[in-house]
Amino acid sequence: MSKSLTRVRAALAAAQLRETIRETSDARTAQDAAAAIGCDVDQIAKSIIFARQDDGQAILFLTAGGNQVDLDAAAQVAGAQLGKADANAVRAQTGFAIGGVSPLGHLTPIRCFMDPRLTEFTEIWAAAGTPRHVFAVAPADLIRATNAQVVDFTS
Repeated sequence: MSKSLTRVRAALAAAQLRETIRETSDARTAQDAAAAIGCDVDQIAKSIIFARQDDGQAILFLTAGGNQVDLDAAAQVAGAQLGKADANAVRAQTGFAIGGVSPLGHLTPIRCFMDPRLTEFTEIWAAAGTPRHVFAVAPADLIRATNAQVVDFTS
């Protein structure tokens, strides 16, 4: 088992969330994950990482699979100018490779915002630390576990 998957499993347990990790053939994109799970694409919580331009600090935006982050709206809710976080910065701050960034189990604490669209479902799916693993969670439980602010930042 990969270190990333182990870290997500431990984070789920620490947050007292039911462990529902499922392995798929490929869950790199929201469409791939939804097809593998058999759910609506908007039930996939994409982990999009941007970096504050002043200090490089990563900020996590959990977005419904069919939505896109609007960079200006994201900067407004974060209260900072944002730029794309490169793969090395994402791995250094979260411990995950792009394509498998989980909303839980980061190496360092991360500020988190959640797309309100995700709250419209009883169950959503998120990356579990690898491009092939996902886990199911109730949106309210994910909000609690990530301390996410639910606010619109999509286009």
